[in-house]
Amino acid sequence: MDDNYLIISKLYPNSGSRKKKLRLGRGQGSGKGGTCGRGHKGAKSRSGFSKKKGFEGGQMPLQRRIPKFGFKKKNNSKKIIGINLDTIQIHLNNLKQEKEKKILDKKFFLKKNLAKKNDFIKILGRGKLHVSVKIYAYQFSRKALFSIKKAGGEAIFM
Repeated sequence: MDDNYLIISKLYPNSGSRKKKLRLGRGQGSGKGGTCGRGHKGAKSRSGFSKKKGFEGGQMPLQRRIPKFGFKKKNNSKKIIGINLDTIQIHLNNLKQEKEKKILDKKFFLKKNLAKKNDFIKILGRGKLHVSVKIYAYQFSRKALFSIKKAGGEAIFM
């Protein structure tokens, strides 16, 4: 065989690159017997010791020394719920009485489960209206306003 090829059986690591793991507590002759490098007494020398987060050796920890201040404002802003014209038209088609069709206000949207009590309602312009109605809402998109007026209805800002 040629000397240029590697022979797997002849491979070995460089000297000093592989070190044996130091086995602690295996007698005085090992160099790490007795206390096994943990020193004498104290919490760190005992088995099962784990230091708690922020522990400073009994001293009052930093997170408890510094005074608390400020506050977090809860976000109590009301949600703006978008309702499209085609959704309104579907609900209007399902109504039986003509009297109910004239005015669409918060009560109508609550009854049809389109909005909740504390929500702001915005009318969006997807779809078309085929009935003239008065719609009370917090906001209207331009397309929605145009479609409502085209159908002969009225958009009233609350």
